[in-house]
Amino acid sequence: MKIVVIGGTGLIGSKAVAILRQGGHEVVAASPKSGINTITGEGLKAAMAGAQVVIDLANSPSFEDKAVLEFFETSGRNLLAAEATAGVRHHVALSIVGTDRTPENGYFRAKVAQEKLIVASGIPYTIIRSTQFMEFLRGIADSSADGNVVRLSPGLFQPIAADDVAAIVADVALAAPRNGIVEIAGSERAPFNEIVARYLKAVGDPREVVRDPEARYWGGRVEERSLVPLGEARLGRIRFDEWLRRLQAAA
Repeated sequence: MKIVVIGGTGLIGSKAVAILRQGGHEVVAASPKSGINTITGEGLKAAMAGAQVVIDLANSPSFEDKAVLEFFETSGRNLLAAEATAGVRHHVALSIVGTDRTPENGYFRAKVAQEKLIVASGIPYTIIRSTQFMEFLRGIADSSADGNVVRLSPGLFQPIAADDVAAIVADVALAAPRNGIVEIAGSERAPFNEIVARYLKAVGDPREVVRDPEARYWGGRVEERSLVPLGEARLGRIRFDEWLRRLQAAA
């Protein structure tokens, strides 16, 4: 089976590409560096020729509200048009748990716009909404830091390891389209501030994490269940403590 992975050289994409190739599939790891650009349309037609499945893992280079919305709308339109012409049978896209519940978060609004384009396209699809990746915890701490203090909401948090995300993405891509949403999350749920505090302690970062119910996450207020699945979710296998041990061993 020919599978095109948009963002195929990124954190999740590179792992998903490796899994799918090990399964014997013909996989195109698409990125601007490989001459395939969803914003300009460069290389899309050739990449899509004969493809049965497209996995969209593209991410905006800017998190500024207007720029990120333009990225996902432009990329989504160009990609879906190329897929329709090529007769692609399954469009898989990675989105975010709670993206429709935090409208003041510009990045989340952009992902909602992307999801709407997919649903309206007429191409069979599966949208995978994931909780935040464990690999992003340092970036989250840095974005919430004021000097040596990191202020974070006590809202619930359920991070998932990138290896688990990639494995599930590959699995979903090989299954029949759901024409709906699959939610995925880590196996452990705890307050946001506590998870980040555990991470910083494990990596020897001396910054203090302060529980602050008013703290914003990328501009959005975090309620108790804003960032976790409300219903059934497919859980990753790698526990947070195990991921932290691997991180420490690799340091």
